[in-house]
Amino acid sequence: MFQRANSTRGPARLRCLGVLLALSLLTGCATFAPNPPQDQSNVCEIFREQPSWYDYARDSHQQWGTPIATQMSFIQQESSFRSHVRPDRKYYLGFIPGPRPSSAKGYAQAQDPVWGEYRDQAGSLFARRTHMKHATDFIGWYNARTRAQTGISLNNPEHLYYAYHEGAGGYQRGTYRQKPHVLRAGREVASRAGRYQAQLGACEAEFQCRKFYQVWPFCR
Repeated sequence: MFQRANSTRGPARLRCLGVLLALSLLTGCATFAPNPPQDQSNVCEIFREQPSWYDYARDSHQQWGTPIATQMSFIQQESSFRSHVRPDRKYYLGFIPGPRPSSAKGYAQAQDPVWGEYRDQAGSLFARRTHMKHATDFIGWYNARTRAQTGISLNNPEHLYYAYHEGAGGYQRGTYRQKPHVLRAGREVASRAGRYQAQLGACEAEFQCRKFYQVWPFCR
């Protein structure tokens, strides 16, 4: 009886450990999401709080061509650097939760259909909208596709944002022109991208050569 009890205790203990590991992974995803930067008006301060974000944006720039400042301006506009943000639900009678207006989620507020296209064409099955690495890569991929479809320069953040919001087809039809809030957002994105670019010019070397194995000028 004693030996049999021990033989059944082992598998049960392993199951318990497996459950605990799964719970720790689930809670870890929520716990380790960084808080939004305190000063979102200065991209140098943003990258000082989250140096890895510079690496992700630089990698996306090298892969797809959208400037780092434009990527970060898009993300500030879309989510204010909140990793798990989603559009607010509509409530009926003030307390009954209804559907969300869209499936947008994460730093880049990518919706389900286009996120699926990105994962199929450029990302991976493990790409997450709540991770900055994938969000910056998505924005780079999307803007490169926009340029191919519409001819918008990757150095034109205002019109890139209009196409980001309306889609290439909507942009070509000019739907953004009848939407004052989109026009206002596009101008804000462009102004912020210009400011971020000027700031980055004064601090980018901090992030280019911050790792022990990087030696200037080879870490550019």
